[in-house]
Amino acid sequence: MTPLFRSLQPAQKFRITVSCIAQLLKIPKHQIVRIECWAYVLFVHRTDKGGQFISYRQLRQWKNAVACQIQNCSTWQELRSLWLAIENDYKQYKERYDDEYHPFVYQIWTKCWNPLWKQQTSINSPVIPIHEMLDTNTFLAPPLVRGVGGVNV
Repeated sequence: MTPLFRSLQPAQKFRITVSCIAQLLKIPKHQIVRIECWAYVLFVHRTDKGGQFISYRQLRQWKNAVACQIQNCSTWQELRSLWLAIENDYKQYKERYDDEYHPFVYQIWTKCWNPLWKQQTSINSPVIPIHEMLDTNTFLAPPLVRGVGGVNV
């Protein structure tokens, strides 16, 4: 279990509905017999093919919960720490994320980073340049290094 997973607590906090799972699986709702929320995955019992496991990371609620955590950061240090947790989770469970997750999270992160960065630099405290803060080998660092998304390096 990653730090990001522990902070989101999907089994306890996500409201999972038959409609949500049917939409994710692209099946009619009547094919879902029951949904069980286990500690690390969902178990979906289907009439057409028996049981199926689904990662919480595949749910829209996961993406929204990550976005909410990003938006609730009040300092650049807190946002940086969360970003590292997001990166580590992605690296460890890359196959469970859809293609929309990365651009979505990056956009939210950038919008939150810019005002926190400006606030920090206006205080004239020592700061870490954004290109040094992010590991350039990660999935979202290259756009930041090039100055994409409103971040000036």
